[in-house]
Amino acid sequence: MKKLPLGVNDFKKIRSENYIYVDKTRFVYDLVTNGEYYFLSRPRRFGKTLLVDTLRRLFEGRKELFEGLYVYDKWDWGKKFPVIKIDFSSGDVQSVDALKEVIIDNIEDHKKKYSVDFPDSDQMGLLLKKLVVSLFEKYNSQVVILIDEYDKPILDNITDRELARKLRRILSDFYGVIKGLDEYVRFVFLTGVSKFSKVNLFSKLNNLSDITLNRKYSTICGYTESELDKYFSDFLAGVNREEVREWYNGYSWLGERVYNPFDILQLIDNEFFFKNYWWETGTPTFLIELMRENRYFIPDLEEIEATDEILGSFDVDYIAVEALMWQTGYLTIKGTKRVGPRTYYKLSYPNLEVKMSLNDVILNYLSSLRENTKSRLGEECYNSLASGDVEKFIEVMKRLLASLPYTSYTKNEIAKYEGYYINVIYSFLASLGLDITAEDITNKGRIDLTIRVEGKIYVLELKMSRIGEDPLSQVREKKYYEKYVGKGEIYLVGLVISDEERNVVKFEWEKVKLL
Repeated sequence: MKKLPLGVNDFKKIRSENYIYVDKTRFVYDLVTNGEYYFLSRPRRFGKTLLVDTLRRLFEGRKELFEGLYVYDKWDWGKKFPVIKIDFSSGDVQSVDALKEVIIDNIEDHKKKYSVDFPDSDQMGLLLKKLVVSLFEKYNSQVVILIDEYDKPILDNITDRELARKLRRILSDFYGVIKGLDEYVRFVFLTGVSKFSKVNLFSKLNNLSDITLNRKYSTICGYTESELDKYFSDFLAGVNREEVREWYNGYSWLGERVYNPFDILQLIDNEFFFKNYWWETGTPTFLIELMRENRYFIPDLEEIEATDEILGSFDVDYIAVEALMWQTGYLTIKGTKRVGPRTYYKLSYPNLEVKMSLNDVILNYLSSLRENTKSRLGEECYNSLASGDVEKFIEVMKRLLASLPYTSYTKNEIAKYEGYYINVIYSFLASLGLDITAEDITNKGRIDLTIRVEGKIYVLELKMSRIGEDPLSQVREKKYYEKYVGKGEIYLVGLVISDEERNVVKFEWEKVKLL
């Protein structure tokens, strides 16, 4: 049985030391034969670095590493190219000087590797230009430029807008010289997490072909269902594949849905203990801060509509919450629709791991609940819903809101606007892994929240109002529950939440009796 490539992004090591390699060289061959300048955005730990290294070894002519792969009998192995591979994923860039040092170190490494020399410069773009020209002249061959995690220096400092702008300026000049080197360059490939506006970062390198949402390359990173069957069947024998799908599948870039490869490898290595492996590699603190600034209504994350302009609008001076969440992998494309000439993308959580983990972090920020309190309430909540004990569920909701520390109301701005308590309740329920639909559409209106658990369906209406409000009148009148008839036991639950009381001030519930 081959080894799992846990944390291994070196194509040579994977192919030489009996690791599993999921063959993506069909995409590689298509890229190198049909174009020259490419950009790809994918979330962290999704296989971008391995893809870049595969391109590197291909252009270096390492034929022995590709035996048995799609590209093996299609590539002209007699032609080899000097390759410049720059990786911004390592190193801690917290200043302009630190970024320049990273670039200079990369340039110096290539000078030594290829035995070329030229004068130093404090202009980063000029150094790259000199390197390309020197390699071209020495080897009488066009040069390949591969840049991995091109945006990391900026993203690492995105909360310091002024520093981020300075770093962006340096990188813009650095990348910008590439366009003027067309006669010296055979192929250019840049990867990153974010899709920065071409107007700012890529204004000079505006000939990049962005394949992020190209259906043809939708599975260039990540594992498809068929790839799991082909490469991991020995490991997956007897495993509940539906549970694997629910936890780790669901990422889409307009094509077939894919699994997060990091999760799959970790899941197998940990003998199929399900947990949030990918999530634990990085907490989106800046994302949570951005949501706070924008007073984001958390249930909207169940379904968001976005245009091309929003998805591609990320930049230092303008950061749309939806764009950042999609690019970083916390939302994915669930579908599209056309309205006139415009395409709208429907975004939502990709899977259970992301939905639970993101809402757990949001709940921590919104409430500052102690972990033991949150865990205890979570267990009681799930059990009450699974058993049909609505009175107990309402009691848990009251205890949840009552346990919010007073500092939440005095120091946390997000607690001042209407919907804060609904955000808390939604994030709490979503963090439990419950099957939830927010703004659930019926033919007569929208249900605030639908919860499905173990054959029971809860139609939940949440109102921010005063004590006189009737929480279930609209649900009864319009019979929102009818779409779920025949799908399980149906319960109607209405909660009225008061800002003044900071809790549920009125509630009603009933079990739907069907003739």
